[in-house]
Amino acid sequence: MREIFRAAFVIARRDFTAIIYSKAFIFFLLGPFFPVLVGFAAGNLGGQIAKEVSQPVVGVALAKADSDKILAARQSLSKTLGETYFAEMKIVGDAAAEQKSPQDYLQKKSDNLSVVVTGTLSKPVVTGTANTIERERADIELLAGYAQSGGNLELPKATPDIVVETANNDKQLRTITAQGGQILVFFLTMLLAGMVLSNLVEEKSNKIIEILAASIPMESVFLGKLFAMLAMALLGIAVWTTIGLIGFAAIGPNMPSYPTPAVGWPMFIGLCFTYFIMAYLMLGALFLGIGAMAATVREVQTISMPVTMAQLINFFFASYALTKTGEPMEKFAAIFPFSSPFAMIGRAALEPTLWHHAIAIIGQMLFAVLLLRLGVYLFKKNVMKSGSAGRVSEEGTRKLFGLVKIRG
Repeated sequence: MREIFRAAFVIARRDFTAIIYSKAFIFFLLGPFFPVLVGFAAGNLGGQIAKEVSQPVVGVALAKADSDKILAARQSLSKTLGETYFAEMKIVGDAAAEQKSPQDYLQKKSDNLSVVVTGTLSKPVVTGTANTIERERADIELLAGYAQSGGNLELPKATPDIVVETANNDKQLRTITAQGGQILVFFLTMLLAGMVLSNLVEEKSNKIIEILAASIPMESVFLGKLFAMLAMALLGIAVWTTIGLIGFAAIGPNMPSYPTPAVGWPMFIGLCFTYFIMAYLMLGALFLGIGAMAATVREVQTISMPVTMAQLINFFFASYALTKTGEPMEKFAAIFPFSSPFAMIGRAALEPTLWHHAIAIIGQMLFAVLLLRLGVYLFKKNVMKSGSAGRVSEEGTRKLFGLVKIRG
């Protein structure tokens, strides 16, 4: 075992150094910022467009006196309920002077009306589609009733008595924190785990892997590659986290706040970090096994796509089980290896108990070792055509260190 880990350390150092000093590593560090910036810009632009296009407008076609009263009622109540509580209202006609049907007002494209109010304040008629009527009817009735009172109806002002949290919304608020942790870990895992696969396929194509297999056990090769990519991923996360903290510090008071998880922020962050490592090791070991069976990049894409989709399903399953704490579905999500890291992040946010995290982490480590051994077996069977690939020897060690020196 000592020789296996020693050789694995050499492989890890070789791969890590080669990646860090490559020009592509700079683009790797910059890679996540582009989709974030594009998504932020697209989200703001799309939200603004949707807001402008779908902004409801209520057309008022009552008698002039009634129209003025209902607009005055809207202005008065908006001071208490907020300016955005009621839909925009505009006078489009006078029922006493014009003999138009509500459909005539709705067909006028320039006004962009969602509903039209006709009739009287005591008996208003709301014309529009079923959905828009359902949405605006209660507000129109409230405004009509307030307008009939002449503004004499005064709404009582409640005195606020603020507490930190209540039992009713405690779980709901912490669920937000749990979902945030799950999404972050899943995003980082899927972003970084695929690099293990591409690295192995590249070395299979240029025969370097055969030199390594002839020099040292394949267990050392796979283990070294997995931990080299993990170290590279952690370095990338450290850089991204530093930049993110600088950005949040620049935002200042506008920085979003998340409810405190049940285990506390320090422990929750530590568990999220640990579960990321576990998820990365399991998925990376699985990708190494896929790389052992694939000979070309096309085969890698064909085989890895179902695995990626399955991991996405596992994430959705763990997210859904978040609302079923203590039920059989949530327990299965916590036990099943590929969904376990995400389900346990949810538990860390919702429950203060810690001992089940130790059991889950040990189980995930054992499963990662099992997947790694399975990948080694598949590589020996499909590539080396032998079950005795590589023994540590002086000659093999010299070849290995010579290869490290040549590759830089």
